[in-house]
Amino acid sequence: QVQLIESGGGLVQAGGSLRLSCAASGRTFSTYAMGWFRQAPGKEREFVTAMSRSGGNTDYADSVKGRFTISRDNIKNTVYLQTNSLKPEDTAVYYCAADQDPYYNLHVPKASPDFDHWGQGTQVTASS
Repeated sequence: QVQLIESGGGLVQAGGSLRLSCAASGRTFSTYAMGWFRQAPGKEREFVTAMSRSGGNTDYADSVKGRFTISRDNIKNTVYLQTNSLKPEDTAVYYCAADQDPYYNLHVPKASPDFDHWGQGTQVTASS
């Protein structure tokens, strides 16, 4: 069973930055495609970004392109989300997710059903 534990959330002023981390258990982290989703109050969970298991491909929601960056460290079994130039509309609970069996090395999953394991979430609040 894969466990994902997020950290790094918090309260920042608009324009600020946060670095979210997601630590994964297990020895096969390098075989997972990883992603980040978020859910704001009263809204559905939405895709933010994801990275292929090879690390060679990434994809971002239009709303975060140029401001957020996903990265991974397969030695530390950790995926990161660097969030810059935060806006009040970025306020949400951010979830880390793992696709245990992506189609191929460069495949970037984007839909929630593609992911097999989820973290508990970490709150990000950007105040205006």
